[in-house]
Amino acid sequence: MKRLLFLSAMLFGVVFNVLSQKAPMVPETLWEFGRVSDAQVSPDGTQVLYGVTTYNVQENRGVRNLFVVPVAGGQARNLTNSTTSESNAQWRPDGKKIGFMRGGQVWEMEPDGSNQVKITEISGGVTGFGYSPDMKHIHFTKRVRVMPTVNDVHTDLPMANAMIYDDLMYRHWDQWKDGTFSHVFVAPYLDGSIGRHTDIMEGEPYDSPVPPFGGSSEITWSPDGRFLVYTSKKKFGKEFAVSTNSNLYLYDLETRETRDLTPFNYGYDKNPSISPNGRYLAWESMEREGFEADKTRIMIMDLQAGTHRDYSEGFDQSSSNLTWSADSRKLYFISGQHATYQIYSLELANGSINKITDGMHNYQSVAVAGRYLVGQRVSMSVPTEIYRIEETRRGTVQQQLTFANAELLERTALGRVEERWIKTSDNKDMHAWVIYPPDFDPNKKYPALLFCGGGPQNAISQGYSYRWNFQLMASQGYIVVAPNRRGVPTFGQEWNDQISQDYGGQNKLDLLSAIDAIAAEPYVDEKRLGAVGASYGGFSVFWLAGNHQNRFSAFVAHCGMFNFESWYGTTEEMFFANWDMGGAYYAEPRPRNYDFSPHLFVGNWDTPILVIHGLKDFRVPYGQGMEAFNAAQLQGIPSRFMVFPEENHWVLSPQNGILWQREFFKWLDQYLK
Repeated sequence: MKRLLFLSAMLFGVVFNVLSQKAPMVPETLWEFGRVSDAQVSPDGTQVLYGVTTYNVQENRGVRNLFVVPVAGGQARNLTNSTTSESNAQWRPDGKKIGFMRGGQVWEMEPDGSNQVKITEISGGVTGFGYSPDMKHIHFTKRVRVMPTVNDVHTDLPMANAMIYDDLMYRHWDQWKDGTFSHVFVAPYLDGSIGRHTDIMEGEPYDSPVPPFGGSSEITWSPDGRFLVYTSKKKFGKEFAVSTNSNLYLYDLETRETRDLTPFNYGYDKNPSISPNGRYLAWESMEREGFEADKTRIMIMDLQAGTHRDYSEGFDQSSSNLTWSADSRKLYFISGQHATYQIYSLELANGSINKITDGMHNYQSVAVAGRYLVGQRVSMSVPTEIYRIEETRRGTVQQQLTFANAELLERTALGRVEERWIKTSDNKDMHAWVIYPPDFDPNKKYPALLFCGGGPQNAISQGYSYRWNFQLMASQGYIVVAPNRRGVPTFGQEWNDQISQDYGGQNKLDLLSAIDAIAAEPYVDEKRLGAVGASYGGFSVFWLAGNHQNRFSAFVAHCGMFNFESWYGTTEEMFFANWDMGGAYYAEPRPRNYDFSPHLFVGNWDTPILVIHGLKDFRVPYGQGMEAFNAAQLQGIPSRFMVFPEENHWVLSPQNGILWQREFFKWLDQYLK
């Protein structure tokens, strides 16, 4: 079964027939795109507030400015044009002001961008904020020192530079623990004036939002402004490292008391959303403690009755971005099926779930705008833009509202994106994307790249990556195959769960099935195949290097696990390591997953490999890349090690990103062209 999507043929309703008039993508192209984010609908449902980040490669930085566009459609209007970035922008509940953050403080302006005024002067700055619906209070988050530093203890040694730990979780993602935590504060608000603030988590060695990726969606107000619900994982040290058990906490502004709303669940509980009538609390929840990729359920609590229910029971998909309808009878959300993420609705009265949108794209958000919905939409070929969605008797109409990158896309040659289903070694149907060069000629022979996905439980969907960009790879003359092998969501929880404790098993056979299917095509040169990937994909490349049976001629592995034992001993989120590995390498009996460690097969290596790592990567510490590169070098295998001292698991700065791309293609071109 095949469905072909000729994305290069049609963009924004304009048909482009002459590829010769278009320029192929190059690494620099990715940094010309404006990156649209954080769409916020005005209280009256007529305007959408959003941000666009643009990059200056020479200055090696990006700047984010704010815009509004009418929901009815029309010209977008630029509200800010500063040399610093604005973030966390939101409409004041009465729609008369727009609040935003700049320079670590809260600012406000008129809806037309005029009269920009700083309304906070919080020592140390704030990291996020939000208005109460009655506009009597705001909440904000900031880092608070809870535990003393070495210099606080040894006051006579002010120049001492050391960190001392007695427990785990001494570092997380790319930061060493320094004794500070993100706390939620509440302050009176009166038309631009902020009163004395209160730390509602005072003295607690816990964070809200939950690090490293929690954001403003983890905190919400009740419609009457009487209480605040926030997300926190109130565990410390080793308990924090081995558990995913975050809960929702209700803070009552009148009594100043806090109560745990979800003590009955031991997995993730996060992103609370209270219905407009104040009766219901919806949130995202995972059932199994320690499993970060469990099904994300739709839980709803009746705050009057104190009861709760899983409304997604029997719905074999994960759900996110829970958004209430104005009448509190319906919940909108995002869910993935077959590697695309669409907008769905849930009817509270009967529990029915309906799919609203469809197409070769992902929706990243959903908001209510009167009789419309508004969401951010993205595909492999078009970066994020904002769309209006209307349900009609004839079907759903999706209308593009923003065109931040229309001009650049009009002059950029893009390749065809094809959806395929490939038979696996155990006779299952596996979904895959195939991306072709813009000037693809079926009578020619092309080199091909197998993209090994990360996560491991991440679907390769219709997202737009600014590093692992399939259109850029195709523009360099490669056919790219990106399979949704065993162990990814959007194909049912059983397909997702299979990978845990089986890292070298069926999912690796799935990868080989994918590249074998593409290599069999007459337009693919089976002598010029490469495999590339990051994180779990980097591990997959390391594993394939010792088990590929002469299929590949070049490898690129970014931030991959090479030695499972040393990785287990140096990573930080132990709940992931324990769940997916099956426990520690020294456990009795020893988990079988350690038998799949790539370092055990390094004696079979014989293929050129580029190894890349960031020194601030604490999820997969850089020693993994060192071990792999050293092993290749000592065996005389052509190899290169690219290290980024200031990058973490990702590469985020413009010049480092361009360097990454240049070296990536330089290596592949050397061995595949």
